[in-house]
Amino acid sequence: MIEKNEMIFGVRAVIEAIQAGKEIDKVLVKKDIQSDLSKELFAVLKETFIPVQRVPVERINKITRKNHQGVVAFISPITYQKTEDIVPFLYEQGKNPLIILLDGLTDVRNFGAIARTCECAGVDAIIIPSKNSVSVNADAIKTSAGALHTIPVCRESNVTNTIKFLKESGFRIVAATEKGDYDYTKADYTSPTCIIMGAEDTGVPYEHLALCDEWVKIPLFGTIESLNVSVAAGILIYEAIKQRGFTSEE
Repeated sequence: MIEKNEMIFGVRAVIEAIQAGKEIDKVLVKKDIQSDLSKELFAVLKETFIPVQRVPVERINKITRKNHQGVVAFISPITYQKTEDIVPFLYEQGKNPLIILLDGLTDVRNFGAIARTCECAGVDAIIIPSKNSVSVNADAIKTSAGALHTIPVCRESNVTNTIKFLKESGFRIVAATEKGDYDYTKADYTSPTCIIMGAEDTGVPYEHLALCDEWVKIPLFGTIESLNVSVAAGILIYEAIKQRGFTSEE
């Protein structure tokens, strides 16, 4: 059930919220919306990276019975970061950064589970695309056991440019893929590293794989063809931690 304070409805209210700098997770707009005010809304949205979904009005009616005018915006429970801001900050802190890029993940429970592992392992940030991807919502936060309130999450409109920026910033890019050249333990995670995990069904897109330094796979010995992505992410993250020589203080 969506709480009232998690959403804004009505065209003017959504415009004002965006212009006031509120962190918007996504906006739902009825498919056939046509008004001068809606044109103003789309003009404002065009200047942002906020995901917009055109949906049947029935879907919006299920969310709220208020006078929504065909528009509902969901408030993000966190403030998203930008990769180009996080990376210099990590270097200034003297860190050897480890970042996870979730490239097209769509299941918020997997997202939450990965975020929980990232927080426990000391991963420095998570990157997600702004479109066709999970986002930080109440279900993701609950599954993460609150980790998504702690670990920085960067939301990027252009994953290709983000990968290029990381490479230019000295990161080694390691993709987890069934097309991997070798076992995940043979990759080098000791320098600044970004591990890319792909969508649950399609994996990492080839145009992003082409930019990676290493393609790795996790060996499978049963009859099922793949691991759950959150389990696979945990395996790679802790291999990186192992190679970096982190040990328990207990």
